[in-house]
Amino acid sequence: MNCNPVFKPIKEWAVEDRPREKMIEKGSESLTDAELIAILLATGTREMSAIDLARKMIQELGGFSRLARASTQELMTIKGIGQAKALTIAAALELGKRKAREEVFSTQIKSSDTAARYLMEKIGNSNQEIFYALFLDRKNSIIAEKMISLGTTSATLIDTKIILKEAVHHLSSAMIVAHNHPSGNLTPSQADIEITQKIKEAGKIFDIAVLDHLIVTTRGYYSFADNGQL
Repeated sequence: MNCNPVFKPIKEWAVEDRPREKMIEKGSESLTDAELIAILLATGTREMSAIDLARKMIQELGGFSRLARASTQELMTIKGIGQAKALTIAAALELGKRKAREEVFSTQIKSSDTAARYLMEKIGNSNQEIFYALFLDRKNSIIAEKMISLGTTSATLIDTKIILKEAVHHLSSAMIVAHNHPSGNLTPSQADIEITQKIKEAGKIFDIAVLDHLIVTTRGYYSFADNGQL
């Protein structure tokens, strides 16, 4: 006897349970991550609906934040996800990232939270430690940004000369530096503390203020400025 639940396509669901109809009636904010992805997928497979396939993607990739940084090739390793579906999802996620970046570029960096939200999107998801810098004008608006170095899962080498070269090149009035902790630990190390002071002192030579050093993860951030360490 077959004890498996009967597969029911989305078109046979109650109207209020269908993601497209739900989005029209209640807005995109009312949809779960899986429901939003299901709309992008458009169709499922013979064995599962688009929502079930979306849930499978999130689960197999280790959560939505991991899915958000997955490559097209990684998406295509999931059974039921071909090139067209993978490209659609990757394109939608990239648009979201660009919108987030544009919002920050069009506004002033008024707090550590504003900078952290932007940097979490840029480097918070990486499995490797990245050191990054934002270069600002006199109004604290971002005029340029650069990945300074890419390290391992636990460390990265930082050359202050590269940071200052970029800051001077862009005629920066100030800068914010940041790096991620792939481990998720937001506690600064002694090396983090020392490099912060080194960059701060180097900036003084060129009259470029270091407004903050942020440690970011997918879930939060640590601000040296907020904690009185700058």
